[in-house]
Amino acid sequence: MKNKKSMSAERLYKIFIYVALITLAISIIVPVVWVFMASVKHNSEFYGSPWTIPASIQFSNFVNAFEKANMGQYFINSVIATGLGLIILLVVALPASYVLARFEFRGRKFMNTAMMAGLFINVNYIVVPIFLMLLGWDDFIYNLFGDGFFLDNIFVLALVYAATAIPFTVYLLSGYFRTLPKAYEEAALIDGCGYFKTMFKVMIPMAKPSIVTVILFNFLAFWNEYIIALTLMPGTSKTLPVGLMNLMQAARGKAEYGMMYAGLVIVMLPTLILYIMVQKKLTQGMTLGGLKD
Repeated sequence: MKNKKSMSAERLYKIFIYVALITLAISIIVPVVWVFMASVKHNSEFYGSPWTIPASIQFSNFVNAFEKANMGQYFINSVIATGLGLIILLVVALPASYVLARFEFRGRKFMNTAMMAGLFINVNYIVVPIFLMLLGWDDFIYNLFGDGFFLDNIFVLALVYAATAIPFTVYLLSGYFRTLPKAYEEAALIDGCGYFKTMFKVMIPMAKPSIVTVILFNFLAFWNEYIIALTLMPGTSKTLPVGLMNLMQAARGKAEYGMMYAGLVIVMLPTLILYIMVQKKLTQGMTLGGLKD
């Protein structure tokens, strides 16, 4: 009787899990599919049932989004800001994570504590101080050279992105580096590798799953970031999220809903493609720890 009860309870638990997962999947997939369908509809089709299949595919919505709403330039700006931010972040965070995880030195505990404290700082709360600091530097440079540098600069925006993501990235990577056996480093030192060569040739390649996880998380954060880009890029140069908000406001006023949803697809599509490409590595990075002695 006990075995039958335990088996029935286990089945009910499995059924509950499957139902919950299917419900969650549907709640995510249906809105995404609906946005893709809406992006190729004619404007007149939005006044009928929202679930009707488009009568014809209107690729002109994407053309109008790129040309009329300037989403093409915003897309390039987002690619540059996100790419530069990821490069700067990895160049700084990888050596820092490795050193904090594998070496003992004076001030190590303080730096680890500082990184942990950085995890609890919401970037949105310090945007205004960052803006005022950059504005002050811009005024100083303007008085000397007659032109500013720090505001409306994609490189500076990427630098701010990377700086704000360092605590989380160092925390994640250093935790992964700690799980790797020291035998690999000892073998590399016996073969004549120095510290830098050991890090680049042995340890970083072994940490690829964790690095992919960091890249994906930070790509999503940089690509979809709105507040910092809106504040530090007050001129005509904008990133996709800021441009999308402007497009949505303009499209609602003109009733150009197809162009508005085309802009949403332009923002969503790169993240979906990247996730599909690195899904397996992402799972490894979240679950794999490393070999054990």
